[in-house]
Amino acid sequence: MSEDHLEAVIWDLDGVIADTVAYHYRAWRDVFKERGVAYRQADFMPYFGRRHDTIIKAVLGDLPPEELDTINEEKQKKFRRLVAQNLRAMPGAIALVKSLHEHGIKQAIASSAVPENIEIIIRGLSIEDCFQAIVHGMEVKEGKPSPQIFLLAAKKLKARPDHCVVIEDAIAGVAAARNAGMKCVAVTNSHSKEALNGADLIVGTLEEIKVSDLEKLFN
Repeated sequence: MSEDHLEAVIWDLDGVIADTVAYHYRAWRDVFKERGVAYRQADFMPYFGRRHDTIIKAVLGDLPPEELDTINEEKQKKFRRLVAQNLRAMPGAIALVKSLHEHGIKQAIASSAVPENIEIIIRGLSIEDCFQAIVHGMEVKEGKPSPQIFLLAAKKLKARPDHCVVIEDAIAGVAAARNAGMKCVAVTNSHSKEALNGADLIVGTLEEIKVSDLEKLFN
C-alpha cells in the first residue's frame, strides 16, 4: 500500500447522514419565537452545523450560562420529538457507511450535536455498529471551523489526520476539515457548490460516491 492512503472516514451527521435540516430549523424557530424573536431559515442556514451556543449568542447576544443551557435543552427536546417522528437518511449515505464498514475502513462521527441526538439518529438508522468512535460538540472547546473536533476523532480512531477523509455539507465543516489537514468530500445538501469550493471533491449526493472514489483522493 502506498504511504498516502485512506485510513479512516470522519462523518458529519446532520444533513450528511440524516435529513434533519428542517427539524433543526423548526426547533430553533419555535425556541426563538417564544422569546419574541422571528427566526427565518435564511438566518439559520449560515449557522447550520455550528455549535448551539454559537447560534444562541448570534441571535440573542451574550447570556448567563444557565440561560444558555435552558434554551439549548428546550431546543434539543423539540428537535428530538420532530426527528423521532420521521427519521430519514440522506440519499446514498447508509450504503456508503456500510460499504466502508465492509471494506474495513475505520469510521467516526464528528458532530456538533449532543450525544442524545447522535444516538437517536444512528440507532434509528441501524448503523451504530459501523462506527468505532463518536465525537460530539461539547468534547471540544471550539466549534467548526476549528479543526478540534476532527482531530479528536482521528485521535480516537488512532488514525493519521492526513490519512482521513471528512464528509461534510456545511461551509464551516469544510473549513474545519481543511484546517485539520484532512481530505474533504462536500455534499451540496445544504449549500451551493460554489460555497463549498474548499473541498477536494464536491458531489450532489452520496449516491455518486464509492469507496474507490475516496481512495483516489490520495493518489
